[in-house]
Amino acid sequence: MLFSLPLLVAPALVAAHGAVTSYEIGGKTYEGYQGYSPVAGAQIIQRQWPDYNPIMTVTDPKMTCNGGTSAPLAAEVPAGENVTAVWKQWTHEQGPVMVWLYSCESEFTACDGKGKKWFKIDELGLWGNVLNSNNWGTAVVFKDLKYSSRIPKTLKPGNYLIRHELLALHQANTPQFYPECAQIKVTGSGSATPPANLLTSIPAYAAQSDPGIMVDIYQGGGTSYKTPGPAVWTG
Repeated sequence: MLFSLPLLVAPALVAAHGAVTSYEIGGKTYEGYQGYSPVAGAQIIQRQWPDYNPIMTVTDPKMTCNGGTSAPLAAEVPAGENVTAVWKQWTHEQGPVMVWLYSCESEFTACDGKGKKWFKIDELGLWGNVLNSNNWGTAVVFKDLKYSSRIPKTLKPGNYLIRHELLALHQANTPQFYPECAQIKVTGSGSATPPANLLTSIPAYAAQSDPGIMVDIYQGGGTSYKTPGPAVWTG
C-alpha cells in the first residue's frame, strides 16, 4: 500500500559508483532515483540523492540519507517481511553492507533522521579470514545487485526510514560510504524497540579512526574484521 505525501523535485544526477535505485517489498517493485534519468516529482518511496559519488567521512552530514529529504510516498511493510534493495550498478567487492532503521515520531515530512535513534537490523561484513578477498558483503551486491533484509517480526508498528549503506574498502585507508534511505510504514502487532545501547546517531555512528572504517585490507596481516557501529538488533 502506498501513502501519499508532498511532492519533491529530484536534482540532476552524476554517474560514478553506485546507489540503491529501487526496492522490492511483498512482491512489488518500488522505483527509486535513476542516475542517468531523474524524474521530476517522481512518485517514489526513496529520499532524493544527488549523485552516485561516495561520501568520504563518517561525520559528513550527507551520511544520514545521502542528502535526501522527505519522499512523496511510503511503502507498507508487515513486520517480519523482507525489504530488498536493488542497485543498477556496483563496482566494488571489498567492504560491509549495513541496513539501518530510524523511528519517525510523526509524519515523514517532519522526520529528519537526527538524534540517537538509528539501529542496525542487518549487516554482512567479512566471512573467512582473508581481508584481501572477495568474501565480503559488498561482493554479494556486486554479484546480485540486490540485498534483502527482514524487518524484525516483533518491531513496534510505525513510520520508519530504512537506510542501506555500502562501505567500500578497496582503497587502503580511504573508506567510501554509499547510503540511501526509503520510507516504510511498518505494520503488525509487535511492541518491541531496540535497547538504548544499540541506538546511535548518523552521521558519526563510529569514529573515522574506527578499525572497521580506516583499514588497509592489503597490508598488516589482518585476519578478521568487525563492522563499525552498534551490533545488529533482531527484535
